Amino acid sequence: MTDTMVVELGLQAMSIAAKMSAPVLLTALAIGFAISLFQSVTQIQEATLSFVPKAVAIGAVLLFTGNWMLHEMLTYTEQLFERVPDLLR
Repeated sequence: MTDTMVVELGLQAMSIAAKMSAPVLLTALAIGFAISLFQSVTQIQEATLSFVPKAVAIGAVLLFTGNWMLHEMLTYTEQLFERVPDLLR
């Protein structure tokens, strides 16, 4: 295994991790910003107000993107296992 292969594997792993976490993180960011804006406008300063909407939104995002995430992870894992003989040389 060459250093180029190691860097390529690391890059692929980071890329798949970013793709898998992006929908959840962006949803949490958007909901958090919207709740924060709502709290600023209405002057309601309750720290627990954002928990339930975030939990519901993240659950919905996982429901809608879970199939895609599973497919991406299976594809990545299959490609990785197919490359094992080349990596062991």
